[in-house]
Amino acid sequence: MPTCYRHPTRETGVACSNCGRPICTDCMTPTPVGMRCPECAKEKTRVQRGPVGGGASLASSGLSVTVILLAACVLVFVGEMASGGQIGQAGGTLYQNFALWRPALEFNNEYYRMITYGFLHSGFLHILFNGWFIWVLGNMLEPALGKLRFAVLYFATLLTGAFGALVMEPNAATVGASGAAFGLLGAAIVEARARGIDIWASGLAPVAVINFLFTFLFPGISVGGHVGGFLGGLLIGFVFQQVDRARLPYALGAVGAGIVGLAAFAGGVALAG
Repeated sequence: MPTCYRHPTRETGVACSNCGRPICTDCMTPTPVGMRCPECAKEKTRVQRGPVGGGASLASSGLSVTVILLAACVLVFVGEMASGGQIGQAGGTLYQNFALWRPALEFNNEYYRMITYGFLHSGFLHILFNGWFIWVLGNMLEPALGKLRFAVLYFATLLTGAFGALVMEPNAATVGASGAAFGLLGAAIVEARARGIDIWASGLAPVAVINFLFTFLFPGISVGGHVGGFLGGLLIGFVFQQVDRARLPYALGAVGAGIVGLAAFAGGVALAG
């Protein structure tokens, strides 16, 4: 059982909904978004003014990063169908121009494919499964990590998944958001353990085991994308925890996640070089 970060002799099962540090009853401050530690309870939400005529930043708005990412995947999938793709299989102009394929990086320097591949899908069941996976994990992680960290985590693990695919399946075309989805799963496991949550009882560990069994046992699945995304999520989750334990500024966690993503991108460039 974890102990309160301010009172080490007091065991507690409650963690601050903002930074994740364990807090006892004397340190809890109820807020509309859950219990907060004394430091986080004192923080004020900074409102950024947009251009004349209105508008708000993502951080200060009620927009869900999870919903935005899922909407982007759906819109791109519709574009795939409109460009010649079929519901049950990959294809079409968008697929050809934006899927992750190592020769396209090597010979055409199309490094943007390390991001765009994550918004393409090879069929209706593919996007349905990935969308459900991201919806569940996103609704779990986004409130716990905050919008900024969650968004950087998503794109960083998209890149670590791309790097894994380039290493393990260099001659295969790869599409799908599952690299990022596995990254969210890895980060969720680290976050749960840090908060004293049993990852087996919570279902996170069984979900990971089942999904990796599917990954390794069934053909046509990007092993490198799933492994790369998952390992990236574990690493970034660890970075978040270290930043919070050291009581460093919240944004430094996002910076650390961004560095992991950039390192994966640089690795992809090096492989193609």
